[in-house]
Amino acid sequence: MACGAYSIRFHLKLAAGHGPYALANNHLCGGLKPSVSYPISRSWSNAARHATRHSHLIVGNSERWRSSLKASPEDGTIVPGKITVLVIGGGGREHALCFALNRSPSCEAVLCAPGNVGIAQSGDAICILDLDISNSDAVISFCHKRGVGMVVVGPEGPLVAGLANDLVKAGIPTFGPSSEAAALEGSKDFMKKLCYKYNIPTAQYRTFTDPAEAKQYVQDQGAPIVVKADGLAAGKGVVVAMTLDEALEAIDSMLVEESLGSAGSRIIIEEYLEGEEASFFALVDGEYALPLESAQDHKRVGDGDVGPNTGGMGAYSPAPVVTEELKSTIMQSIIIPTVKGMAAEGCKFVGVLYAGLMIEKKSGLPKLIEYNVRFGDPECQVLMMRLESDLAQVLLSACRGELGKVSLTWSPEIAMVVVMASEGYPGSYKKGTVIKNIDKAEQVSPAVKIFHAGTALDGDGNLVAVRGRVLGVTAKGKGIEEARSRAYDAVDVVDWPEGFFRRDIGWRALKQEQTVNY
Repeated sequence: MACGAYSIRFHLKLAAGHGPYALANNHLCGGLKPSVSYPISRSWSNAARHATRHSHLIVGNSERWRSSLKASPEDGTIVPGKITVLVIGGGGREHALCFALNRSPSCEAVLCAPGNVGIAQSGDAICILDLDISNSDAVISFCHKRGVGMVVVGPEGPLVAGLANDLVKAGIPTFGPSSEAAALEGSKDFMKKLCYKYNIPTAQYRTFTDPAEAKQYVQDQGAPIVVKADGLAAGKGVVVAMTLDEALEAIDSMLVEESLGSAGSRIIIEEYLEGEEASFFALVDGEYALPLESAQDHKRVGDGDVGPNTGGMGAYSPAPVVTEELKSTIMQSIIIPTVKGMAAEGCKFVGVLYAGLMIEKKSGLPKLIEYNVRFGDPECQVLMMRLESDLAQVLLSACRGELGKVSLTWSPEIAMVVVMASEGYPGSYKKGTVIKNIDKAEQVSPAVKIFHAGTALDGDGNLVAVRGRVLGVTAKGKGIEEARSRAYDAVDVVDWPEGFFRRDIGWRALKQEQTVNY
């Protein structure tokens, strides 16, 4: 299943101390066997250079990137000169990234293309509305003209399309994987094959293109069962079918009616896992994996986790279910083998790995549900609220292959985001409905921040909703109750009759906190 011109063999070992997890070079020989760990550049061959040139990190350009940075001999951290950062995208995740980058001491300016009205009005970034982000040449030209020192690609679409490949080839440091490595998200079949080849725990599955064969498999397996589109489907490609009829309907929708287009022309049918979901993030520079704080999303549209799946109706961080022991298990059984496997397949990964996990009820162990190759939304919002490190410096270190020198500082407080969505989402919804009192809502507490995911201005200058998920009302607190109270107090101030939200975000963490206190 190689996805690059050459297959390069590596092994992994746990880095000493409390730093990231390291990917060690094995003299580019076949097989995975122990060897002494050292930086990959010491035995760089022409084949390795060729493979890596197609998978994001160009070592030949590292000296040029290094010219704007200097190492501190005292603590090994990198002290960058101020840089201009361009964020690609225009949703709630990108707003959160702009918010964190704007607070970074090493960041001279934050630009966002295309951005949105909320990002612009908040002053978190300068929005570039007329830059065609689907045109790599246009983005490269813009970066050169504006002196952009790093590009951070938010959405999965441009990554799968190869924007990072083109930017890195042009010598522009880019946080985000190559199109080859982005197949981890772009194709669930690819991800599943990688899991089975490298013994990464995941649900049992089968892949189908023929609806009759898929239906027979579902009838043989029974319900509940999960039906997934193989390709990118904007958060709408997963059906957790609790009955056979629901599963058969999902198969018809994707394979017969082609409701998801080419994304659903191939489907994955996998076993239903029972347990508690969690989101786990790790920054990866091709050699190291640096875990971020945990978060927990709420995928179902309705209170009590009922109704269809969505892109996410809320989240909080940290997630109590992800203990330090479990974090170590996730790194060693899932994240590290993935980084190793991608490198071995010639698809060296640089960017953020976002693992959607199920902590199984029967075993208490994590299984991989899916990978995303970008920050999750709305999890990014709570992570960026808690991050106290210089984000620009951290991401640039990942681009340069120097995460081994980085440690992260987090606020000890809890962060929670409540997503406000257009009535009817994740189905059809009305666009252009007016939203009022955003400024008043943010004034509920200094710990409140509202991230815009789908807003615009109409002809009369009113703030209006233009997407399914529209606002991410986010707050921090000393505990889950305080964070939750602040977030919902702010939500209640927002005047938007055509919007809705879940009232029970954080219920698992709240229940656990109340149990502990009791």
